[in-house]
Amino acid sequence: MSQPLRVGVIGTGSLGYHHARILRDLPGIVFKGFYEANADRAGTVARELGIRAYPTLEALLADVDAVSIVVPTPFHHAVAKQALEAGKHLLIEKPITVTLEEADELLAIADRVGKLIQIGHIERFNRAIRAALPHVDTPLFIDSDRLAPFNPRGSDVAVVLDLMIHDIDLVLTLIGAPVKDVSAAGLPVLTPSIDIANARITFATGAVATITASRVSKERTRKLRIFQKNGYLSLDLASGTGEMYRLRKDVDLATLAKQAQPIDAFVERVVIDAPEGEPLRLELESFVAAIKGEQPVAVTGRAGRDALAVALRIIGDIEQALPALRGQLPVGRSA
Repeated sequence: MSQPLRVGVIGTGSLGYHHARILRDLPGIVFKGFYEANADRAGTVARELGIRAYPTLEALLADVDAVSIVVPTPFHHAVAKQALEAGKHLLIEKPITVTLEEADELLAIADRVGKLIQIGHIERFNRAIRAALPHVDTPLFIDSDRLAPFNPRGSDVAVVLDLMIHDIDLVLTLIGAPVKDVSAAGLPVLTPSIDIANARITFATGAVATITASRVSKERTRKLRIFQKNGYLSLDLASGTGEMYRLRKDVDLATLAKQAQPIDAFVERVVIDAPEGEPLRLELESFVAAIKGEQPVAVTGRAGRDALAVALRIIGDIEQALPALRGQLPVGRSA
């Protein structure tokens, strides 16, 4: 692009605040400011970050080339549609939308106006995931746990769309095969929607993933275990660390079968690591680079749509076992 890229933020709640904070200081762009519907919040953010609060969404869109959309999930579609129709590139926080029809409409508009959509599946930029990717080789089984204490932010949607969708996206990315079947269980605890859920996803290759997500847990846990033919990866997404275990190349399996041996006699631990980096900053840097044509879109709108499709299948399966939840799932849940 011949002119500096002008970027803004729509929505400056707890997460949008940090989008604005990072973009304000990001080199290679001109950060114009933000739009926040809550006037009191807008004044606070403008003062604390020393940035401009636009009086209307239309005013912001008239002054930028790209926006980061960090509004509550039910408003993703309306805000993103308006921004696309105004000819802006978008980063939309996960999930892409509430329904597949909404997602498909946004993808169609983006194609028509020639603008890109990136989805904010931030765990793609987690240090543990970045460290693991060079070692991932056709996973056969993935087990994921994401547990958190209750937080009203995000509770306007089921935990599947609030938390589990992070891991759905990771599993789809790591296995890289079509989903064949989904089965799930879950229930509401503190909200009218699903607060804890477990899903089993079977892929066309025979690979299987199990995912548990809860927003009613005492402690935070974000762990991912990947099993494949050449070893086992254990990742702690909360700390950004991980390790890999694999069979030693010098092991004589016939000898091993004759007598018990300590595990380190036949398994080696491989240190995996990646450069440090704030995941949100890396995500926003990738968004800017994609707009400039310097790299592909890290998490495409289509990838966001695929993750949403699986999430809605999970919610639909839970609904079948809990008739009281029927009718809460938005129209358009089919994949």
